[in-house]
Amino acid sequence: MSFIRRSFLLAAIASVALASPAIAHEQAGVAAGLASGVLHPLSGPDHLIAMVAVGLWGAQLGAPAIFLLPITFPLVMAIGGVLGVLRIPLPAPEAMIALSGVLLGVAVAMRLRAPFAAAAALVGLFAVFHGHAHGAELPDASDPLAYGAGFVTATGLLHGCGVALGALSRWPVGERLIQGLGAAIALLGGYFLATGLGVAI
Repeated sequence: MSFIRRSFLLAAIASVALASPAIAHEQAGVAAGLASGVLHPLSGPDHLIAMVAVGLWGAQLGAPAIFLLPITFPLVMAIGGVLGVLRIPLPAPEAMIALSGVLLGVAVAMRLRAPFAAAAALVGLFAVFHGHAHGAELPDASDPLAYGAGFVTATGLLHGCGVALGALSRWPVGERLIQGLGAAIALLGGYFLATGLGVAI
């Protein structure tokens, strides 16, 4: 099964997981939900940098991480999304989202050669918090199924951007550029973490 087919399958599974049972919605709610879901990961820079970093790190690690990390994140994120929709609290979600940018950025900047299981566990941990934030911010008038499909799709596209940029690491200059991008992501994550904790910058 190709990477694209697996990605679509994952999006479908995640969307079903986010659906509310036996609730009818008007078409306007579906459209609003899909648009809101697609835009949500793109509108928060703390989410955006972490999702791109997942793709970058996967590209650096090579197979199987280049394929499986961008699948692990949305799959686990869907679970976090369900927790958010159900309003089940998680400890310090915004701090964990910012911390994901820091640690994933550092992993890219240092070209950390972690075992796949460890990389997937770290990515999965952060995915729960990202998904929770998406689910908790579900607009009242939106269809949860469409919203879930939207944010899973947008997340997959951001991972894809990271993987595409990570292809530059085949060349020495490109690898240094990717490591510099990782350092910039880590610094931005640190900024978001500090401001979230009320530290003056």
